[in-house]
Amino acid sequence: MSESLQRTDGAWAREEPAWGAVVSMALGVFGLVTAEFLPASLLTPMAGDLGITEGMAGQAVTATAVVAFLTSLMISAATRHIDRRRVLLGFSVLLVGSNLVVALAPGLPLLLLGRVLLGIALGGFWAMSAAIAMRLVPEALVPRALSMIFSGVSAATILAAPVGSYLGDIVGWRSVFLLAAGLGSVALVAQVATLPRMAPNGLTRLRTLADLLKRPGVGLGMLAVMLVFTGHFAFFTYIRPFLETVTGVGIGAVSAILLGFGLANFLGTLLAGPMIERSLRLTLLSMPLLMGLLGLALVGLGNAPMADAAMVALWGLAFGAVPVAWSTWLTRTVPDQAESGGGLIVAAIQLAISTGAAAGGAVFDLSGATGVFVSAGLILLLAAVIIVLGIRPRAVAAAA
Repeated sequence: MSESLQRTDGAWAREEPAWGAVVSMALGVFGLVTAEFLPASLLTPMAGDLGITEGMAGQAVTATAVVAFLTSLMISAATRHIDRRRVLLGFSVLLVGSNLVVALAPGLPLLLLGRVLLGIALGGFWAMSAAIAMRLVPEALVPRALSMIFSGVSAATILAAPVGSYLGDIVGWRSVFLLAAGLGSVALVAQVATLPRMAPNGLTRLRTLADLLKRPGVGLGMLAVMLVFTGHFAFFTYIRPFLETVTGVGIGAVSAILLGFGLANFLGTLLAGPMIERSLRLTLLSMPLLMGLLGLALVGLGNAPMADAAMVALWGLAFGAVPVAWSTWLTRTVPDQAESGGGLIVAAIQLAISTGAAAGGAVFDLSGATGVFVSAGLILLLAAVIIVLGIRPRAVAAAA
């Protein structure tokens, strides 16, 4: 597999877009995120079959998150001499192996081992995704490629939990993980067929992460990323109690509203590419600004089911563009160290997820779901202020 690449700004950029490889990465994302979300919908039968408590089974989710966090920081340095094609294929092999180990696990130790393997694949893939997109398409088309890749996240968000729960009742939770292994195998075959060889740069070290944070605008950008994702996950973690206690709807309406959120999120991811191509800075700014105002408006309106459903969907639409926009910002801010920068962003997001859920829980105990939504809205507005004051993305020439 030969490459047609040019060297620009310290990074390799492809002259002609390799859309087949981009699609294969989207399939890999879909498989990874599906596997990540499955325990949430299968926790009770998994615990019962393995003879453990649901709390112990829930550690499978914790193990994946912790390992993904650590892997995202170390993977670029650990694999700096290995062809990036082989590294990506290795992640897909780990995805398949993880699902097989979980499906066949007789007890908690092997269950956790399988989820550790998934954490390595998940953290490693996300750390490298932006840098790999830069290698597969011309610079001006990177936002479009990233929106395609991240669409796999939105699709998995919509399908993994409900489909996993439904199939688990029919064929059993082990069969669901075997199906997930099959999905990973499809992604692996597609990647073998489409991914080109991508030589490593061999320059990344662990100290590179600290050096990156010292570059102009990078540390401030990472702070903005953390605030945006903290605000979002505080909102999303406590959306059900808000809908039940403030909006006053039942479980059927909650499910319908969450489905609307997922579908809108998928659409937002697809729209992100064209939006970013027009103005990356405006996209970075407008999404948290809109989400912050929506959080405050949801609290202000109170018991208004139709309006709340529309605003939750609009929130999902806005958030769909957020990962794509910040990944694009990364490729333009540190094009020569996009892999290490990707590791920093993934680590910041993982920390934000834990912070958003934990801080949201403390606020929830003090002032209920309305307090969480007000706090999330203010955090997102603070992120918007930081973006206005300190984020100046580099522009790129339009694609021919």
